[in-house]
Amino acid sequence: MAPPRNRPKPIVAVGEVVMWVLFVLLLFPAGVVGWAVGHYTGHQGGGTRTVTVSAAAPATTTTPAATTTAKAAPTTTAAAAPTAAGKAIFTSAGCAACHTFKAAGATGKIGPDLDTAPAIDAKKDNMALAAFVRESIVSPNAFIAPGFTKGLMPQTFATTLSKAKIDTLVSFIVGGK
Repeated sequence: MAPPRNRPKPIVAVGEVVMWVLFVLLLFPAGVVGWAVGHYTGHQGGGTRTVTVSAAAPATTTTPAATTTAKAAPTTTAAAAPTAAGKAIFTSAGCAACHTFKAAGATGKIGPDLDTAPAIDAKKDNMALAAFVRESIVSPNAFIAPGFTKGLMPQTFATTLSKAKIDTLVSFIVGGK
């Protein structure tokens, strides 16, 4: 005669069933929620893009004077200083992340192309170019370029940039060099 079969105890079988039910009821919905969060927050190639921009300080050069008694003096041309300062402000304020502007080496596509758009938009708004550029920096929703939405550009430059920095930035953009 064959030895008697060991039958599982009923409590063990019930415990296994309870564990599988809990697994299905808790783990499966958590996986679905995780997928949904990843899917709808743009983690599949599109959606929000974070851009970090850093700027180097403008370089200045010094040359020693011809005689040994004179001190070295910085040498920059009058036109190069505002351009370098304007480019540094343009980059450090984050403008390059959103705008295309050849003078700054910027290729952003989020905002209007600053090589062409300001002149066209200033005419549409019946404003002088410099006044239009200044207004676009300190009050960006005053005129919305075609193809762009209100609120896209940060509204804080009037308070985060000094008047002197805004003046330099306006000169840089208007000069386009």
